[in-house]
Amino acid sequence: MLISIIAGARPNFMKIAPIISAIEDAVSEGKNIKYRLIHTGQHYDKKMSGDFFEQLGIPEPDANLSAGGGTQAEQTAAIMVGFEKELIANPADIVLVVGDVTSTMACAIVAKKLHTKVAHVEAGIRSGDWTMPEEINRMVTDAITDYFFTTSATANDNLRKAGISDERIFFVGNTMIDTLLKQMPNFKQPEVWAQLKLQPKQYIVMTLHRPANVDEEEGLQQLMSAIVESSQGLPLVFPVHPRTAKMLNNAGISAPNLYMIEPLGYLEFNYLVQHSKAVVTDSGGITEETTIMGVPCMTLRDNTERPETINIGTNELLGTNPKAIGPAFEKLFKGEWKKGRIPELWDGKTAGRIVDNLLTLEK
Repeated sequence: MLISIIAGARPNFMKIAPIISAIEDAVSEGKNIKYRLIHTGQHYDKKMSGDFFEQLGIPEPDANLSAGGGTQAEQTAAIMVGFEKELIANPADIVLVVGDVTSTMACAIVAKKLHTKVAHVEAGIRSGDWTMPEEINRMVTDAITDYFFTTSATANDNLRKAGISDERIFFVGNTMIDTLLKQMPNFKQPEVWAQLKLQPKQYIVMTLHRPANVDEEEGLQQLMSAIVESSQGLPLVFPVHPRTAKMLNNAGISAPNLYMIEPLGYLEFNYLVQHSKAVVTDSGGITEETTIMGVPCMTLRDNTERPETINIGTNELLGTNPKAIGPAFEKLFKGEWKKGRIPELWDGKTAGRIVDNLLTLEK
């Protein structure tokens, strides 16, 4: 059985690393499975791509489609053209896509048009927000997927409501957590720790990148002002996505305790998160990681595709109204933030379950 594994953007890399490792373990046990790793090039910046491969032990891709840059439509088209040539030249039994980025959707479409089975890791998650490109990517991918590997009971229910039969749904857990638990002993103190004289639980980590938060200058200024005013002077450490950096510069945002830094590698960023007092974010994946690490998390979104991080974990959904930020920080500083628990099957063994299930699909 040959699996073509697709990765293209930073969130994908944490998800494929344990799957590749589990396949290599299966090969060493004499199992009939091998893989071909395809990097679409959707994220082509070294900090967004290369460092992750090195730190997570991901091997050099068998092919790089170099499809980065351009509009969403241009990028989707470039990925599809490149992957079609790749899959025709190197036919696979299954194309395995992960997450919900442009590469996920584009390669799933190509595979199905070439009559190749598609397996989707992290299938079935839904935000209900059709203004998010990721939601469209999820919906399209799951509409044509053959095998669904899920992270939660909620995702299973979403798929059943869409008419997917139980024999095609595999509740396996979360591969991002496999990577997190494996790499936790390897977390590295970033240079900024000493530069800013940071102390454990005495700073806040921030990430913002979603268009709803960063594309409108006045709204971004109001959000940032509310965070700065509510932070009680604690350092706000903000590794800035290149796109967000441009918007922040245009808006002239600054504060004495706001430190906007370059994007960090996986091991450095998660060191910062692990030792922080809290995280303020609009990312989905970070809410999963903070849940495992027991770190309070404030999500500046009106919806989430990961409700288990709220119902079970340490995350709270604040929305995008700046007025919600002050009360959330008050709760944090009073020591009243919820403790949270670990969701079912988020145990570091997900990739092994995925590979075991893939092997049962062999004809």
